Amino acid sequence: MVSLSTWFRYIANKLEYSVSISWKSYTRGQINDIELRDSVWKYLFQGKLTYLHWNKGEEMAPVIGGQGGTLLVRKLPTADPTRVFVGDVVVLKDPEKSDKYLVRRLAATEGYEMVSRDEKDEPFVLEKDECWVLVDNESLKPKEANDSRTFGPVPMSNIVGRVIYCLRTAVDHGPVQNSHFSMRKDSPVLEVELDVDEMMKNHKA
Repeated sequence: MVSLSTWFRYIANKLEYSVSISWKSYTRGQINDIELRDSVWKYLFQGKLTYLHWNKGEEMAPVIGGQGGTLLVRKLPTADPTRVFVGDVVVLKDPEKSDKYLVRRLAATEGYEMVSRDEKDEPFVLEKDECWVLVDNESLKPKEANDSRTFGPVPMSNIVGRVIYCLRTAVDHGPVQNSHFSMRKDSPVLEVELDVDEMMKNHKA
């Protein structure tokens, strides 16, 4: 049973998402003044703040097992330092294959100084709207990992969502460990929209 206070926090999250994504469409000239209001109401009362995403590979073990996992992903209207934080597990467009998506952990954002273990590499600072993403599986070599150590900084705009829950098997599932800020913000969304039975139906393993 979802408490009233959780519902209020959930509705506040939906309203923020509805306004943000509608305003983005408005500023791009995709909708006019009247359509802006209709768009806010539509996103507020229709659809969800999450979607399911299937991911397979050793890169994010043990968060996501090598056999794959069905992920509950929170949608983000825009990815900026006020909405995603270092430590979050995110879904992002593959910078080398635009039709594919990667699941990686956000390791650094704009302003961070990146220092390589290889002394031959010069330190550099991530520029505005850039981020650095890494795999969780430390046993993988950089070339196997397919993360920022291979393809470099990624535009924040490549991030489309934050992973908040992972179903590995019918008996092995649970919330994903993200930054403290994100877990607190996502808790009402998780409580209202999590449906393990629905995740099992979409599970491919």
